[in-house]
Order: sequence, then C-alpha cells, then structure tokens
Amino acid sequence: MSKHQIRCINKSDRDNPHERIKYIGGVNSDGTNWKLTQKEAIDSIKSGKYSFYVQVNGKPVDVIVAKSRYGNEYIKTEADGEEPNNLLSLMECK
Repeated sequence: MSKHQIRCINKSDRDNPHERIKYIGGVNSDGTNWKLTQKEAIDSIKSGKYSFYVQVNGKPVDVIVAKSRYGNEYIKTEADGEEPNNLLSLMECK
C-alpha cells in the first residue's frame, strides 16, 4: 500500500463547508499532479491499494472512509467528528 498526501479537493459547492467532495488531489514524487474521484479514493482505501493523509499543523492525519447517517460512504480525516473537517478546508484543485 502506498501513502499519499492530499493537498487539494474539489467540491460541488466550494463555499458550502458541508458539501460533498468530488475529487481529491496531490503531487507525485516526480512532481506531477494526481487527482482521483472520491469514489476512486474510497475504493482504493477499502482495497488497501492506497492510503491518504493530510498535514495538520505539520503533522500527518490519516484519511478514512466513513458512512453518513443515510448510509453514503465518504472520506474524512481520522480525528474529526461531525463538524467540517481538515479535508474540507483544503484548497481547490486546479
């Protein structure tokens, strides 16, 4: 399993802190950018292909798969509760 830092996200409504993430992105070791849909990220985490993290105050925080009260899977940072999390506050992917 390879571990990747998420540096940016795309949401369907950028200004809504509770809106669903559509894409996550980061930078490969060769300097090229990568981008995955949230579904691809969830599938990668669940299959063990990739793991993801974000940097919070200089420390890595793991990204996990969670389920909403309606049964929908989504990704969030491990240390977060119900409020908007570290992942949702990342900059917009280009």
